[in-house]
Amino acid sequence: MPLDQTSITAVHQRIAPHIRRTPTFAVDPDDFGLPGEEVVLKLELLQHAGSFKTRGAFANLLLRDIPPVGVIAASGGNHGVAVAFAASRLGIPATIFVPTISSPAKIARIRELGAQLIVGGDRYADALAASEAFAAQTGALPIHAFEQLETLLGQGTLGREWQEQSPTLETLLVAVGGGGLIGGIARWYGDAVKVVGVEPELAPTLTLALRAGHPVDAPAGGIAADALAPRQVGALMFPIAQQYVAHTILVSDEEIRAAQEALWKTARIVAEPGGATAFAALLGGKYRAEPGEHVGVLVCGGNADVVDFTAR
Repeated sequence: MPLDQTSITAVHQRIAPHIRRTPTFAVDPDDFGLPGEEVVLKLELLQHAGSFKTRGAFANLLLRDIPPVGVIAASGGNHGVAVAFAASRLGIPATIFVPTISSPAKIARIRELGAQLIVGGDRYADALAASEAFAAQTGALPIHAFEQLETLLGQGTLGREWQEQSPTLETLLVAVGGGGLIGGIARWYGDAVKVVGVEPELAPTLTLALRAGHPVDAPAGGIAADALAPRQVGALMFPIAQQYVAHTILVSDEEIRAAQEALWKTARIVAEPGGATAFAALLGGKYRAEPGEHVGVLVCGGNADVVDFTAR
């Protein structure tokens, strides 16, 4: 199956019964002190399992041959939650490896969904290595967070959906980790809009790859490290980024925190750090919209603990 609009459309039809069509939310730029005529937030944090990763998870589980032993995934957190969710819905055994930096909210959610959970290593790359060894021993099918065609196709369905909902957008700001999300979205849109990648300063994975001309090892730190800090951007998405991603922007941890706070105070949106990273580029002035420019910002994840419902 090629990675093109026809295939993304076919995958969207296949996974549609299992995912949510997440809403868009047009905000008044003046509410945030921003220039521009229109800012449209795509609220993918309202997706099943709390992030866009659910699209790629269902694409893998519905399009590939699953052995009786089930599937295995390595994740900073959100991909693991998504695979655990999809596997539980489809009755498939799942084993999830996460590093110690994964947020407690994500670890708890994976356990709640009934997957076997193994926590170890400091970073995503450590969890990935452990999962690969486990898959070789057991025969479980690996579901990669970004370096898998079905994952990219699944994430591309978000672009298809967004274009249907907001056809006037001219620029999209999308957070980047391993690149499956921005790769799928950019492949859907092609040259129709300007796609801009946003990364934490402490995890500049795509920025360094574009500078080098190929994926290279990057630092993997910062407050969004459990979502946006693999060792390298994916090789499958990299040619797409070279062709269709206009450029990347780096934002600081402080700017990400400010974006989280602004989304909550102004729109009552609870985004995790990775989910607020794209908005940080706009709020912090790293991306400056032109007068009349229609900008879309993806709020891609919301797996964060913010309220204690047991408190009285």
